[in-house]
Amino acid sequence: MPIKKFLTMREHQIFELLIANYDTEEIATKLNISSKTVRNHISNVIQKLGVKGRSQAILELIKMKEIKL
Repeated sequence: MPIKKFLTMREHQIFELLIANYDTEEIATKLNISSKTVRNHISNVIQKLGVKGRSQAILELIKMKEIKL
């Protein structure tokens, strides 16, 4: 039985780019979406995790093995 992932595919793409040191504008350009959409995805993940910011979200996602450094 497949393991249910916490992140959507797009959220995963965005957080992989964040840990690769891309900023919001660069992520938006790379994924061909608006910077507002990037910020919305990040906010959704922060809310899902119940943390206070991007850095905490990244740490939690690493602990959960959703993303890797």
